[in-house]
Amino acid sequence: MQRVLIIGGCGRIGSSIAQDIINHTEAEVTITGRNPQLGMAALERFQDKVQFQVLDLSNQHQVKTVVSKADVVVHSAGPFHYRNADVLRICIEEGVNYVDVSDQRSFTHKALEQHSAAKTAGVTAIINTGVFPGISNSMVRQGVEALDKADEIKLSYIVAGSGGAGITVMRTTFIGIQQPFEAWIDNRWQTIKPYTGRECLDFGKPYGKAHVYWYDMPETTTLQETFSVDSVITKFGSVPDFYNYATWMMAHGLPEKVLKSPKTVEFLAQVSHVMTDVSDRFTGTGVAMRCDVKGYGSEGAAHYISTFSHESASVAAGMGTGSIVELLLKGELVQPGVHPVEQALSTELFQSILKSRQLTIEKTINFLQENEQ
Repeated sequence: MQRVLIIGGCGRIGSSIAQDIINHTEAEVTITGRNPQLGMAALERFQDKVQFQVLDLSNQHQVKTVVSKADVVVHSAGPFHYRNADVLRICIEEGVNYVDVSDQRSFTHKALEQHSAAKTAGVTAIINTGVFPGISNSMVRQGVEALDKADEIKLSYIVAGSGGAGITVMRTTFIGIQQPFEAWIDNRWQTIKPYTGRECLDFGKPYGKAHVYWYDMPETTTLQETFSVDSVITKFGSVPDFYNYATWMMAHGLPEKVLKSPKTVEFLAQVSHVMTDVSDRFTGTGVAMRCDVKGYGSEGAAHYISTFSHESASVAAGMGTGSIVELLLKGELVQPGVHPVEQALSTELFQSILKSRQLTIEKTINFLQENEQ
């Protein structure tokens, strides 16, 4: 029997990944965590369809032992701002395929540095899976392939309330607004302050128009390298809009030293978690994404737009990652090396994933007149 190890599998994202793998494969699933009580609670939720093992990532001997028994390892123990790439390195050493839900630029760079080692070892490692990044990256690939030439990629994300993703995502959000980041604009890297550039976009049903802001994501780097476009824009926002104003105030109102303090991050994450526990009852915990690709098609200048939504951000992330695991287990995705998902996953395979999980992406292409360009 094939075995899947999910590191950080007791959290909401890890649990959603486990559920998707259970739904679509016959693999034996083991989830890990540092807290035995959380592990036992997870076993009850899964009705003993998974196994649990206590695992401390700082104990590399222990990590190596559990990794060596798996066919695929999923790394979902965020926030990835604080993670090195040791789990990936151990997978390469043990010859085990690897998937993660990383959503942080520096971690992405650390992982990509191991591309040659993974290729030599015959290990397929797919990073930045999930919903955003993840499904969003494949939406971009669809858009680029729909045009003859792509010049600009823009990805915009909104999450309702907590997104059902747990406190780790709250921590990630507040870490992400701590300092300026580099964005690829007009063929050069430019410094952007997070949570600026407020913009209202139409995300389609059920959210309609919502506001987003500049936000640092690893796609800024990988999409530019994959598709060689002039600009890559990544923006994020929350529903209801109240949370955007609160986050903006944190990003622009707190002294830098205070904002970067781990104690501040933890305090803000805990307060936000309590607030969204209340608001989630009214707003839901969904996610919506919009992909804009501008360039040229058969009829001249073109603007490709696609949208995606799901009632649960955490479940959608589980589907994005679980589907990659399924393809690895079936041997349908074999690409030794370390790859962001848009490089590894063909549009044909992506469409098969959408169909098997009953997910829909709405797409349109608008051809522009000269005075509209």
